[in-house]
Amino acid sequence: MGAAVVAAAAAVVAGVSMASGDKQGAVLPLAAVGGLIVAALALTRFAAYVMLMLAVRSCVDLFKLSGRTAGRADVDGAARALDPSTLLAVLFLLAAGLWLAAQLRRHGRLHGSPLGWALLLVGATGVVSALGATHPTTSLLEALRILTVVVMFLVLQQLMPDTRAIRRILLACYASLVLALGYTLVMSLLGQPPSEVKGSFTRISGPFSQSTTFGRYLMFMVIFGFGVYRYLERRLRLALGALLALSLVFLLLTNTRSAILGAAIGLVVVAVLQRSARLIVLLCGVAVAGAVLLPTVADRFAQLGEVRAVGGGPTGNTLAWRVDYWTEIVTLANRNPVTGIGPNMTQRETDEAKKPHNDFLRAYVETGVLGLLAYLAMMLLSLHTGRLALRRAPPGSLERGIAVGFLGCAVAFIAVSAASNVISNVVTLWYFVAFAAAAASVAHRAAADPAASPAPRQLVTAQ
Repeated sequence: MGAAVVAAAAAVVAGVSMASGDKQGAVLPLAAVGGLIVAALALTRFAAYVMLMLAVRSCVDLFKLSGRTAGRADVDGAARALDPSTLLAVLFLLAAGLWLAAQLRRHGRLHGSPLGWALLLVGATGVVSALGATHPTTSLLEALRILTVVVMFLVLQQLMPDTRAIRRILLACYASLVLALGYTLVMSLLGQPPSEVKGSFTRISGPFSQSTTFGRYLMFMVIFGFGVYRYLERRLRLALGALLALSLVFLLLTNTRSAILGAAIGLVVVAVLQRSARLIVLLCGVAVAGAVLLPTVADRFAQLGEVRAVGGGPTGNTLAWRVDYWTEIVTLANRNPVTGIGPNMTQRETDEAKKPHNDFLRAYVETGVLGLLAYLAMMLLSLHTGRLALRRAPPGSLERGIAVGFLGCAVAFIAVSAASNVISNVVTLWYFVAFAAAAASVAHRAAADPAASPAPRQLVTAQ
């Protein structure tokens, strides 16, 4: 009865606030009640709580209070701290910390991997750098967001001891894709497609605050989806095939060049590893159809040939602008080459007020030499994890699909990071590390007991 009263009161307050145009007053009461429910779930059924977080995280930005940040420095830090995504991040860190401590006490150790250690170093260097930043609160908030990615990987390593557990986590990830695509499709059919206007282009943003975030999210989902597709039973292949087809359409409509190129690179990796000429033909067909049916996509790529840089604006030769911007910001690291100027500080130290658009350079400038080494270790160990899982996975098994899919994602991540702010899209990294944890589990279990893997037919059949 008490819970019903609290929920009803929150609904009334939210309704009154929404009617008066107060978005913050509408969102916060609902977020508070939702947080209490999620906290109760985290304390009683932690595995279910993690799967719920993975399933709904793709749509949390619909309730964002700080608006479209677009990487600029004039974002209200207080508003961002009250975003539901930030509140969920804090709750997740607290719940996961308690759960990991309990697992350590119960078993005496936690399942680990070299990639996990590299991620821990990335998180640690971010926190250390934030403590010395000129705006420590803003920088620590960014470090906290990155820590959720690290902790998510550590948690998922413990939650995926066998193939059945891996399947549940992957289903939660693709449930998030169902929600994201469903929202985007319904709003588009209603004549109000979720989008943003950048220069002369209208770009689909889905349930996210930016089209670039939606594009990179779809990039990882598409690559990994094609990796595991052939190893699923027919019923699941039909469902996943429909999701992948719609994802490819919306990926093109995001008009995010880096994500489209990253998806192409990752799918080529998948096709080569699976020796699939059919996938190469499909990829070429999608490219031709996209250029013919969606001329704005071709126009967007054609801008790379323009001679004049447009100062990093939403249109024009932004690649030329990136190169100029990189030469400007690299000198910022001279202030503190060991630990950097602090996460999320680059846009506060430049006239352009933009992020670096290069994660390798960003690691050096914002977290120093230590942070760059940790970031490079994370990239290299991602590739190593994928290759190890691929070598140890039984032929024709779901485990092999997981290894192929993650290796494609890892190659795409590295390629896109060279000209984008992938590390800033924490929501997309949750799914990347979920795929990474699945691949790490495959490699670890096969190494521990090669005979432990069920027969291929058992792996691909859902009961």
